[in-house]
Amino acid sequence: MNPVYHQAKFINSAPNLKHAPPDHGLEVAFAGRSNAGKSSALNTLTRQNALARISKTPGRTQMLNFFEITEGQRFVDLPGYGFATAPLAAIQQWRKAIEDYLNRRKSLCGIVLVMDVRHPLAEFDWQMLQWCEHAQLPAHILLTKADKLSFGAAKNALLEVQKELSGAPIPLSVQLFSSLKKNGVDEAHAALDRLFARPAAD
Repeated sequence: MNPVYHQAKFINSAPNLKHAPPDHGLEVAFAGRSNAGKSSALNTLTRQNALARISKTPGRTQMLNFFEITEGQRFVDLPGYGFATAPLAAIQQWRKAIEDYLNRRKSLCGIVLVMDVRHPLAEFDWQMLQWCEHAQLPAHILLTKADKLSFGAAKNALLEVQKELSGAPIPLSVQLFSSLKKNGVDEAHAALDRLFARPAAD
């Protein structure tokens, strides 16, 4: 466990890069479908019940949410993908914010891709992994809600995802995670340590 992540504090919510914090230091971005348990994972990893509760404030969950870990290290919570009830114009705006961030943010040094262990490797997940390959960025996959499956079923899901991604041309790791049971926290912290150890682009 790395207690440095428990120091995380909210900086701001940005509708686009123009409102983001200065682009220096290192950032690890959390991405995933809107129902994959991304906010719960962030709260569990930082041992803060309310850090990502801002997603319950109307409008904020569709923005780029920045959190400071230490000076020069940040988490970025990207808008969840899959807003079935949102207007098309809003979806396009959120998608553009994500694409601009991924393509232009020099501080970005790694991606944590959050997937529901019961529904892994959906279309959005593949798009994110393809983008990571294009940008040559390492990724770590959290298979969340592992407590919803038996131990054997969760382990089989993990093995299937690892097999599916075994030929990935980028540094890639996969783990089971449960915010409810607090399982997988140490492994996730170690993965975050590895992502932050990679220098960002000049």
